Amino acid sequence: MKETAVPDAKRPSSGDTLVGFGFALGAYVMWGFLPLYMKLVSHVPPAEVVAHRVIWSLPIAGALLVLLGRTRDVRAAILSPRTLAMGCVSAALITVNWGLYVWAIATDRALDAALGYYINPLFSVALGAILLGERLTRAQIVAVGLAAAAVSFLAYQNGAVPWVAIGLTVSWGFYALCKKQLPIGPNQGFLLEVLILIVPALGYVMWLATQGNSHFTFTAMPDTWLLMGCGVVTAVPLLFYANGAKGLRLTTIAIMQYIAPTMIALCAVVVFKEDFGTARMIAFPMIWAALLIYSVSMFRQMRR
Repeated sequence: MKETAVPDAKRPSSGDTLVGFGFALGAYVMWGFLPLYMKLVSHVPPAEVVAHRVIWSLPIAGALLVLLGRTRDVRAAILSPRTLAMGCVSAALITVNWGLYVWAIATDRALDAALGYYINPLFSVALGAILLGERLTRAQIVAVGLAAAAVSFLAYQNGAVPWVAIGLTVSWGFYALCKKQLPIGPNQGFLLEVLILIVPALGYVMWLATQGNSHFTFTAMPDTWLLMGCGVVTAVPLLFYANGAKGLRLTTIAIMQYIAPTMIALCAVVVFKEDFGTARMIAFPMIWAALLIYSVSMFRQMRR
C-alpha cells in the first residue's frame, strides 16, 4: 500500500530514497572492484571458481531469508513446477554469465567484460521490443543501432566477433528477463537459484577432490580462503542491488548501472595494463554516445 502519511525526510520528492541509493551504489562499486578479486583466483579453473561462488553464496542468501522470515516463499517456489522450471532457466543463465566473466578476467579480457555490461541495457531494450512487444522511441532505435555498429566495427577491426562481450550481454539480458518473470522476490529468487545449482556445484568440487585437482585444500589455505570468499563477493552485491532497487526509480537504477563497467574498464587499463587499442578508442565512444542518447530518451519518457 502506498504511504500517504507523514513525509519521510529521507525520501526526496523524486521517489528515490537515500537508503535505496546507498544500497545500489554499494552494489555497483563492489561489482566495479570485483575484477581485482577475480584476478586473485585467476590461476583456478573458471568452473571451479563458479562452483565455489554457488556453494558459499548459499549460507549468506539462506541466512538473510531466515532473518527476514521469507523462507516460506522459497519452499512454495520449489513445490511449484512452473516456478521451479523458470528458476532452473535463470540459474543456468547466471552460471553461463559467471563463467564467462571469471574466464574473461583470468585471460586479460576485462575490457571485453566492461563492453558487455555497457551494451547490456541497450540489449535489454531490444529484447523487450522483440519478445515483449514494447515500442521503441526513435532515440532508442538510434541508440541500439549505434551499439550494434560499434560491435560490428570491433569485429571488423579485430577480425573476430567480440564473443565475450556479446556472451555476457546476452546471458545477463535473458537472466534479467527471467528474473522479471519469476513470481517471487529477488532475494528469494537468488536463494532458489543457488539451491538449484548447489547439487552440481558440490558434485563437481567433490569430483575435483577425488582427482587431486582441487584448489580447496588445507595444504593451500590462501586458495581455500579466496574460494570461500567468492560467496561473499557474489551474494552481497546481488543482495545489495535487490534491496537498493526497491527504493529507487527505474531511471536512477538505469543510470547507476554504468558505474560498474566504467570501473571495470579503468581497472583493466590502469591495473591490469590491458591495451585499449585504436579499435576500442572508436568503439567505446560510440557505445557511450548510444548510452547518452538512450538515457536522455528515458528521462523524457519518465517526465511525460
